[in-house]
Amino acid sequence: MIIAIASGKGGTGKTAIATSLALAAKRPLRFLDCDVEAPNAALFLKPKLEHRKPVGIPIPVIDEELCSYCGRCAAVCEFHAIAIMGNKSLIFPELCHGCGSCTLICPEHAIRERIDTIGVLEGGSALPEIQFAQGILNIGEPMAVPVIRELKKWSFPSPTGQINPIEQTSPASSNGLEIRDAPPGASCPVVETLRGADFAILVTEPTPFGYHDLRQVVEICRDLNIPAGVIINRDGIGEKTVEEFCASEGLPILMRIPLQRNLAQALAQGETIYTADVRFRAPFEQLLTKIRGIGHV
Repeated sequence: MIIAIASGKGGTGKTAIATSLALAAKRPLRFLDCDVEAPNAALFLKPKLEHRKPVGIPIPVIDEELCSYCGRCAAVCEFHAIAIMGNKSLIFPELCHGCGSCTLICPEHAIRERIDTIGVLEGGSALPEIQFAQGILNIGEPMAVPVIRELKKWSFPSPTGQINPIEQTSPASSNGLEIRDAPPGASCPVVETLRGADFAILVTEPTPFGYHDLRQVVEICRDLNIPAGVIINRDGIGEKTVEEFCASEGLPILMRIPLQRNLAQALAQGETIYTADVRFRAPFEQLLTKIRGIGHV
């Protein structure tokens, strides 16, 4: 089972929920921090990051001696990463998505590819039960999706060089569990994180901004046909709009977490909600059962 935790709005406590759920599961699982522009789940789970793997995308390189400047490569590139101006070819690596269409379509075989490193994956163990991995996008790189895509399929090597037994269990099966901490917002990185998930936990807050962004991420879940439930963080500080929206849309409210000073202090010190307050242990431990009932997974 793959559970993605998303929010739409940043700062709602998404990572605090994701890491608490990982601890409450008390079973072998994979935890993927897909917020590759600002990963911070490691602050709470404190993994020992023993493995690194660069992530790159193929960027076209044109051999001017072979190029006939026919313009087919520029025509096929929907991202306008290639331009042909007379007898001159221009490549804009920051626009390239690495799809390889230009290389395939070139009639002169004048295009080869070089790998442009845009980020890195890091992984290791966080407690014996948790295989932890995070993606880190290089500063200044505009595209997070390729890093997230590689993070989702990366296997963790063991010290002996063999694939860890946890990795041999498909997260999508009934025996495997994978938790994905999504980036904030409702753009392509969030869509890529949600893609393939069996259930989405949507973390929000009872404010106008929380309501607005929750609506956006709910639409993404529906487009991807992913069942979802809502956790209201900082419950009681704002208005009832979020609750009314959930009721009207048939979205179950899985949990309510009130605004408490002790929780804020604990989170600031790198402690999870699950470990900071014993009153939340049972609700988090019961969350997987609720999700199985709602999502039929």
